[in-house]
Amino acid sequence: MAGLLAPEIIRRKRDGYSLERPEIDFLIQGLVSGVVGAEQAAAFAMAVFFRGMDARECAALTEAMTASGTRLDWRGLDLAGPVLDKHSTGGVGDVVSLMLAPMVAACGGYVPMIAGRGLGHTGGTVDKLEAIPGYRTAPDLATMRRVVRDAGCAIVGQSEDLAPADRRLYAIRDVTATVESIPLITASILSKKLAAGLDALVMDVKTGAGAFMVERDQSRALAQSLVSTGNAAGLPTRALITDMSEPLASCAGNAIEIARAIDYLTGVRRDTRLHEVVLALGAEMLTLGNLASSREDAREKLERVLASGAAAERFVKMVAGLGGPPDLLDAPARRLAQAPVVVEARAQREGRVTAIDVRALGLAVVALGGGRRRAGEKIDPAVGLSDLAPLGADIAARPLARVHARDEASAAATIEAVRRAYVIGGGAPAIEPVIVESVA
Repeated sequence: MAGLLAPEIIRRKRDGYSLERPEIDFLIQGLVSGVVGAEQAAAFAMAVFFRGMDARECAALTEAMTASGTRLDWRGLDLAGPVLDKHSTGGVGDVVSLMLAPMVAACGGYVPMIAGRGLGHTGGTVDKLEAIPGYRTAPDLATMRRVVRDAGCAIVGQSEDLAPADRRLYAIRDVTATVESIPLITASILSKKLAAGLDALVMDVKTGAGAFMVERDQSRALAQSLVSTGNAAGLPTRALITDMSEPLASCAGNAIEIARAIDYLTGVRRDTRLHEVVLALGAEMLTLGNLASSREDAREKLERVLASGAAAERFVKMVAGLGGPPDLLDAPARRLAQAPVVVEARAQREGRVTAIDVRALGLAVVALGGGRRRAGEKIDPAVGLSDLAPLGADIAARPLARVHARDEASAAATIEAVRRAYVIGGGAPAIEPVIVESVA
């Protein structure tokens, strides 16, 4: 690639030109080798954010990022079912992966889920799992393959050699306000999934106040980009657009969400909207993987593995196989970090919840220490919000939320942030269905 210069490539994209494959390859290979610095990668991300990419450029970026590392191959394990995965574009209270992976595994699929860390106001599945003592989110490949074979699922972070260009660009996007870019999101997600050696992929694309793509037409455009790029690369891909105008689960925060996932798997509590998203995505995975004859058949199978405890057993095997405590489901309160200060955030007037600034709730968790404001920042697993009031809730007899904080001062500041995030009115709001539409 003699003669190519990173500043000139960045300038061309900044000025609105379509980049050629060698230019994209140069930038991505340079990001991995160190020839292209973090500041240049940030400038490239910002240029793409404002100028976009056409379908050809997006496909080239995805292919270059996939090719930046190794690809997993599951053929040697003689797995008895398809290799499937689901990925979400992120939201507040989106704890779906933690339940869905073991549920699909209990139905005969194999789920090597390469998950990410938090981006902006949204929590990351890897950060949540690191709230489990001993859980290794970066195991060696042999361990990951063993856990997938034995438990049927393994939720881990990116290894050093799996789409390393994405891992580096991902961290830069998180702290440079370049998250909400359709080409960058598409390439980031699909490069990991293509490298993971999947047979099929289902996408959960969020829309609404708590999503990166707030407007429905943006969410639809992202879903279409993911489906078309994935299918063109030989990975059968479907997408559901789901509502994020309120938190999906009634909580946000790493250890708190792990506890909620355990409650779901063991039948202690299943938030209605969360349950519907889990079943809908699971049905797409099972039908795409030919593990169910219809969506109705798939939903019945998913409900059965929940009721029988088979899904919970898969979760336990995964956690133990990756270094976590085998008794986590028996004693979650003893194993998971607990915040020293837990206080109620109550509204200052009576009425019903008519709107929620979901993004503000996510940022409140970040401010507590439950997310990152800069790359590499340490996360406090114990802090967050629980018992979040849903849309339409009468808040006369209940709090808006319970705040889990490290100290009284941060708790007080978060109470004010929660109050600002909720709009209280006199009437009942219109509540969107949680499954907005499907894209295939």
